[in-house]
Parts: sequence; C-alpha cells; structure tokens
Amino acid sequence: MHQNKKRGQQGNVQPFSDEDASIETLSHCSSLSERTSAAEEAGETEEMAQEDFQYKLKVYIDSTVDKSAKTRQVALDGLKTAMATKILYEFISERRMTITDSIERCLKKGKGVEQCAAASLACLLCIQLGSGIESEEVFKTLKPVFKTILNDGAANTQARQACATSLGLCTLVAEDDIMDVYATMESFESLFTHLYVREDGSRPSVNPQTTQLHTNALLSWALLLTICTGSHIRVIAQKHLSKLPHLLENDDVTMRIAAGETIALLFELIRDVDPEFDYDGWEPLCEKLNALATDCNKHRAKTDKRKQRSVFRDVLKAVEEGDFQSETIRFGTERMVIDSWVRKRTYDAFREFVGSGMNYHLQANEFIRDVFELGPPMLIDSAALKAMKSSRLERHLYNAAAFKARTKARNKFRDKRVDVGEF
Repeated sequence: MHQNKKRGQQGNVQPFSDEDASIETLSHCSSLSERTSAAEEAGETEEMAQEDFQYKLKVYIDSTVDKSAKTRQVALDGLKTAMATKILYEFISERRMTITDSIERCLKKGKGVEQCAAASLACLLCIQLGSGIESEEVFKTLKPVFKTILNDGAANTQARQACATSLGLCTLVAEDDIMDVYATMESFESLFTHLYVREDGSRPSVNPQTTQLHTNALLSWALLLTICTGSHIRVIAQKHLSKLPHLLENDDVTMRIAAGETIALLFELIRDVDPEFDYDGWEPLCEKLNALATDCNKHRAKTDKRKQRSVFRDVLKAVEEGDFQSETIRFGTERMVIDSWVRKRTYDAFREFVGSGMNYHLQANEFIRDVFELGPPMLIDSAALKAMKSSRLERHLYNAAAFKARTKARNKFRDKRVDVGEF
C-alpha cells in the first residue's frame, strides 16, 4: 500500500525554548521591539518572494503549451532549474498531471532540444515526487513515449540520447514492477549490444552521435542493475560479462569509461551474490584494463587519456582486488561516503539531473536521503548554522531537528531486491 507523504517540506524548527534565555539575552530587551518589527518585515518579505516565485512557476507551466517553440523551451528550462535547486513537493504534487501532460506534448511534438529538456524535466518531476503512487502515475503516462522515441531509428538522435538517460532514472524511481524493470533493461541492451564484436570478429561502425546513444543506454542499464535481484544478477553476468570487455576497445573515450565502470559494477554485484564467483576471462580482462590504465596512445587527447587512466586504475583494482576508491561528499554539516560502485552509479545518475543542486537535495529531499540511507532531513539551514558561533547552540539545533524530523520515507527498492526463498 502506498503512503502519500509530503516529501522535503521543511517545517519551522524552533531552536530556542524559554530555558535558553540567558542574562546576556535579557540585557538586550530594550531593543526587542525593534528586532521583532524587523523580523516581521523579513517574514513578510520572504512570503512575498515565495508568492512571486510560485507565480513565475505557474507562468512557466502555462507557457509549456505555448505556440512558440522558443517560449516552450524557456518554460521547460525555468521549471528544470527550479526543480533542481529547490524542494517543491507540495506545489508540484497539486499540478503533477498538468506538468506531465506538458512533458508528453513536448516529447511528441517538439524538436530535438525541446524533447531533451522535456525528458530531463520528467526525471526532476519524479525526483521531487519521490518513490510512490504519484511518480508512478507520471511514469505510466511517459514510459510509452520514452520507449517509442528510444526505439525509433528515424527519431532525432539527441532526443533518443535524452530518452535513454531519462527512462533509466524514471524507472529506478517510479517503476512499480520488477519484471517491467527487466523489460526496460532489455530495451537498453538492444542498443548497446550493437557495439559488441560480431562472431566473425568484425566490429560495427557507427557515428559519434549513435555511440553516445549507446553509451547512455549502457549507463541506464547499469543503473538498473543496482536494483536487480540476486538471481537476475547471475543471469546478467553469465550473458554479458564475457562480451562487455569488447566495448573497452571502442574509439570513443566516454564509451570506454562507461564500459569500464559497468564491468566494475557488475563484478561488485556478482561477488555480493556469489563470493566464490570465478570468471574465465579474468586474466585477459585485467591485461586490457591495465593497458587502458597506462594508455600512452599519441593519437588520443591528453585530457581524455588523463581521465581514462584515472578511471581504469580504479576499475582494475575493482576487478583484481574487489576494491573501491572511497570518496566523501560533504553537504551542510553532514557527510556521505561513496563507498561502492553501486552507490557511485546511483549518485552520478541523480547528479546528472540536479547538478549543483545535489548537495541541497542530499540535505532536504526525503526521497534522495532515503535512497542513500541518510535518515530524515535534519531541517537545519546550513547557512544559518555556519553563522552561529556557539557550539552549545549548534548541539541544541541538532537535537531539536532530530526530535522533530519526520519518519523516514519508505524505500520500495530495497523490498524488491530480495529474492524470495533465496536465503
């Protein structure tokens, strides 16, 4: 049964109680009325700014159906920026089907750039709504449109690239049936497997834009690997682990890196399921990864080589030793450790859409915090905390927030990852 929760709606934390009033505070009572008046004015100003902001969002929503393609584009971009940088659950929830209809229309009738913006907006809408009945409704409408564009060889390649990426993330957030997740993964497979070496040893030749489409499909496929059941991971490993290394020979550096990271992810997942897992092509694979980690090919750009060598050093460690180079993400007063390929792929996927707003979403978005197991939002404005000198006050704010925070949003993915009867 679905629980409809208000996600990311920050209540007003009252950091002070009557007991906190100190002699020092009381000595400033003479200016209390002035401060109260200033606070009221600040509150009114904030309320007016909020009303103005919501008015702009309503104009953007209305403008997504404008006759002018330029106006529609500006509206889509405005909504994308707003959703990437603020938590707007309540506002969006009331208008989600209106926004969904606009996205559907822009995907079906718009040209390349407009379709790309609409596809990204669909992801941000799901990220705002979180995992539940509301995003499922949105996805039910948009999934067939994504798949139609993705599978249409005559469609705009940029639009197909965007749909490949957006379909992956929307499936992760909003798909309610694990069998449908597998069906979507097969759609991605039908694209990137075109780049596998053929039985006669020949390699297919595709243009850079199509290679990018296949790369996006591979990365979305890898993202959905992170929520597969153990038994399905076994099937995938058996089917693809011997063929994925072919993609490491691709001329495109982005595809080589995507393939390397996907191989590392798949090794991590299969070893979790089967610690004694043994791969026949382990030695030739390690040789290939080592060559990429020390690549000195003069025909490749320096920046490409530098990035490639860095990634493949990590991939080689993953395959040889089951190791992962941990990274710490700091946001506000908190920190999160990216300590696995699963977590890295998930983090990278969300960050692609929210961009510089990722730290804010890690602080305030209940759904994203739930995905990364960070607990309920702490409801503290990091800028306000920074300005406070008193460590005692800081501790008090932490405690107040901890007691008043809402319960953790349900994470339906975890439930679906367990194989019944496997243990």
